[in-house]
Amino acid sequence: MELQRLYSYVRQAVEQYGMICAGDHIAVGISGGKDSLTLLYALAGLRRFYPKPFSLTAITVHLGWEEMDFAPIGALCEKLQVPYEIVHTQIAEIIFDVRKEKHPCALCAKLRKGALNERALALGCNKIAYAHHRDDFVETTFLSLLQEGRFSSLSPQYVLERTGLTLIRPMMYLPEAQIRGFCKKYELPVVKNVCPADGNTARERVKQSLRQLQMDYPNMRERIFTAICQAQFDDWLTMTEKREELENGDDNEQKNATDGFERNDGPAGA
Repeated sequence: MELQRLYSYVRQAVEQYGMICAGDHIAVGISGGKDSLTLLYALAGLRRFYPKPFSLTAITVHLGWEEMDFAPIGALCEKLQVPYEIVHTQIAEIIFDVRKEKHPCALCAKLRKGALNERALALGCNKIAYAHHRDDFVETTFLSLLQEGRFSSLSPQYVLERTGLTLIRPMMYLPEAQIRGFCKKYELPVVKNVCPADGNTARERVKQSLRQLQMDYPNMRERIFTAICQAQFDDWLTMTEKREELENGDDNEQKNATDGFERNDGPAGA
């Protein structure tokens, strides 16, 4: 995928849902994965020519895995002229060594989101951009149908009531396959996820099932996403906060592990 094509996808979402206003200071959540690095590249480029001026700060929540080296991402941010912050935490130790969670993804997501939102507020950001793409929207809809019996999906944007931060998803129109191609073409410094739970989620199982279905229905993802966009979910129109436990592909055990933690939304598939 060419850079101009990436800008086109992102600008379409930004303009359709009014995601960026003049004077916004947007925190970009950077996990080190292909999705969040593509989002960083897209917003850094869009910033140069978008008619509404805005600023960016990239933020990584370091879970404590010593094997994960984010120095190449720091170099990329310097190249793109985007300030870069790393929030050092002990989330990995808390989840795997202290609590010994059998289903760690939901609790990890809660803790990461809380740390990210806290740093974004401290830096004066009013919005947080997450790297959910078109396939994430489709997979979340299937998870909602299978686990909750309702037709729902991620929201393009909404306001987090507790913090006042606005969450935006500028890559919602971008297919995951094109993100892979873009990362390879531009040699983005993807940091390998060393978490032992990586890939062992309900979301990953849905992703594999959709791949099988797509062999018989090649245009399936496009048609499902079109149905999602035409559904006119209430929260899409009002920008109100809703529960999105399924964002991370959590099963019931994972949901139960989050009891007692306030909801903060954050990156899945980033």
